Formats: sequence, C-alpha cells, structure tokens
Amino acid sequence: MPNKEQLSPVQQALQDVIETRDSDQIASLLEEMHPADIAHWLESLPSDHRDFIWPLLTPEITGEVLLHLNEELRGSLMRKMDDKDLRQAAENLDTDDLADIIPEMPLNVTQELLLTMETQDRDRLRSVLSYPEDTAGGLMDPDMVMVREDISLDVVMRYLRRRGKLPEGTDNLFVVDRDNKYLGLLPLSKLLTSDPAMKVDELMDKEDSPIPATTSAQDVANLFERRDLITAPVVDVENHLLGRITIDDVVDVIRDTADHSFMSMAGLNEEQDMFASVFATTRRRSLWLGVNLLTAFLASWVIGQFDATIEQIVALAILMPVVASMGGIAGSQTLTLMIRGMALGLVSPSNATRLFLKEFWVGVWNGLIWASVIAGVAGLWFNNLKLSLIIGLAIIINLIVAAIAGATIPLYLRRIGADPALAGSVVLTTITDVIGFLAFLGLASLFLV
Repeated sequence: MPNKEQLSPVQQALQDVIETRDSDQIASLLEEMHPADIAHWLESLPSDHRDFIWPLLTPEITGEVLLHLNEELRGSLMRKMDDKDLRQAAENLDTDDLADIIPEMPLNVTQELLLTMETQDRDRLRSVLSYPEDTAGGLMDPDMVMVREDISLDVVMRYLRRRGKLPEGTDNLFVVDRDNKYLGLLPLSKLLTSDPAMKVDELMDKEDSPIPATTSAQDVANLFERRDLITAPVVDVENHLLGRITIDDVVDVIRDTADHSFMSMAGLNEEQDMFASVFATTRRRSLWLGVNLLTAFLASWVIGQFDATIEQIVALAILMPVVASMGGIAGSQTLTLMIRGMALGLVSPSNATRLFLKEFWVGVWNGLIWASVIAGVAGLWFNNLKLSLIIGLAIIINLIVAAIAGATIPLYLRRIGADPALAGSVVLTTITDVIGFLAFLGLASLFLV
C-alpha cells in the first residue's frame, strides 16, 4: 500500500479502517474523494480489498472511477458487474469518455445504451468509435459549441445564455459554415471584451489549422506542446468539424506514453494490474525471459566457438565483459535518442540519413577514445601489447556497430509494425554482445594463439 506520508487525510482514514471492513465508514469516506483518486487508490489495493470496496461506490461515480483505472483492472471489475450496474455507470459519462470503455462492455449492454441515447448523442458516439483510440478522432470530444461566421457577437451571447451550460474546458467557440466545415476559432476572451455589434468573422482566429482526425495521439501531444494549446478542433478529410481535443486528454497521452516507454524496457505493459494473480504475472514475464534466454544462448554459442582460445589465455575471459558492456551502453544511448526523436516527430525519412551518419561518426570517435583508454589499462594489467591492441580494435568495432544498430533498429522495427520501445533493447543487446565477443575472440584467435 502507499506510504502514509503520501496520502491525503481521507486516504489515511481509509487506510486505517480498511482492515476493519466498516462498510458505512468506508462508503462515507469514498464520497469525499474524487473518482480519479479512488481509481488510484484501488490500483494500490490487493484484490480482496478491492472486491469489498467496489460495491460501496455509488452509481453516480462508478463510471468515472472505471474510466481512470488501468485496462486490466477495469476489465476485471466490469466482468463482476451485472448489466444494470454497467448501464448506470455508463449513463453518467460524457460521450468521449463513454467511447473509452464501451468497447469493453457486453454486446447486449452496448445495444441497450445506444437505444436509450438521443439521436445526436448516438451519432457523436459512433463518430468517436469509428476512429482508433490512439488517433485524434479517438481522443476527441464531440461536445462543443459551434457558431456561424455571419452572426453578431450579441446573437452569440444570447445563444450561450439560452444554452445555459458550456462544455467543460471550453475556451473557444468553433466557427463553421452552413455545411459544418471548419472556418476558425472565436476565443471567449474576445467574445466577452469586444463590441456586441461586431460579427464573428471580424474576430475569429484563422491562423491555427485544425487537426485531422487520423493524426496519431503522439503527434497531437507534440502539437499541443509546441503551440501551448488548451483545446483544438478535429476535422475529417473534407474539413467537416467533428469535435475538439482538450488538454486533459493530451496529458493522459503524455502520461501513457511515458509509462509505456518505461515499462516496455522490461517487457511489461503499463495497463497490467500490479496485483494480478501470481499465475498471470508469471505467464506474462516468462515470455520476455524466454526471448532474452534465446539471445543469451546465441551470445554463449559465439563464445563457445572460441573455447580453445579462452582456455589458453585466461585474460580473454576477464576482459570479455568490458567489450560487451561498452557496446551495450553506446548502443543504448543512440537507441534512446532515436526512439525519443521518433516519438516527438523529429525523425523522418528526410533527415534519417544525416542522423545515421552523425551517430556513425560519434561511434567512430567514441571508439577511438575509449579504445585508447581500455587498451592502455589492459596492456598495463596483463603486460601484453598484442592483447591491448586486440581489445582496443574490438572496442572500436563494437562501438561503431552499436551506433549503427542503435540508429537503424528503431526505424526498421517501426517499418515492420513492431514497437521500438519494446523490442529495440533486446535486438540491440543481442547485436552488441555477439559482435563484441566475435570481434574480440576472433582477433585473439588470429593473433594470440
């Protein structure tokens, strides 16, 4: 469970009473918490505590809590809910939030929800669901305020007063023509401070272009960062306004991307439940361990081809880890740089060759620098000039290969549809280990034995 120093007073109180199973007190404390905080709290609890607490949540917040849970835990809790509870949870969600969880609901519940929705809301939901969740169309919120360009600000203000409530996070009104094609933005700040007799087209902002619905979520996040956006319009291929993306959606994308990159380095999934069963966790991690075992056997096989050489010169066995380690670190530096650049949209076919050449020469110069240092240390340690020259040459070869591999592996993996963050480090480690051992032991076999 979380450290008590990191908990709010309500969470500390829950921590104290959870073992007592006092349902009334727990339910009262839960009512004081934000749904996102409840979701975070549930993810930190063992499964038996979750099973006790979940029925204590009120139907009004159940949907919001589900929305903030990781996919594995959300799916587990939804499978335990009956159809009535699922419908109540979904009915309290906005359209864009409902689109995030409705694919995980049973088909009969989904159909009932669609039948009970108003036509406009149903069409909005279908619009969001028609795009992959990792695109602008999948992120967008179809609930927005649209106005025409040929009306006065006074008419706009009267329309807003009659409407009564603005969608959460509204900072701009979206200007469209009679065919619902996007024309520009009308900031609320201009609406409130300008002459009511002015027309919308006199004040609307036409500079920022809308985001195509097929744009990837990562590109959307980069765009928000560069332009310091709060909201942005989403359009289809014919420039029809479909919805808007808000900063809270982008924050989720940034967090999910960071979690994915961090977890992928260990072959894990950011949506996995930390308190999943031992069997399920073992099964998932075994696959990753198996992949690494195969690569380790490959490196061991290369070493085995030079067993006679190693038996004659023990120093080779002592120095082998140095060659592999230097190649691994150098390659990881380039690999990390490339994956980050790809995520930020900084790497493209137009600049990939220049980046490759730059990393190649970095590998050459780092190889020369550290080959000199390692060769000098090895020569003094074992008093063997040939050995020092061989390990120096092996270091140069491995660092150059590591730079080439680190620069090309992410590009190749992306081209074949694989995840560079997940598979890149495994492939890189295999290459640097095999090339490092092959270069060092191969040269030793030629010149020392």
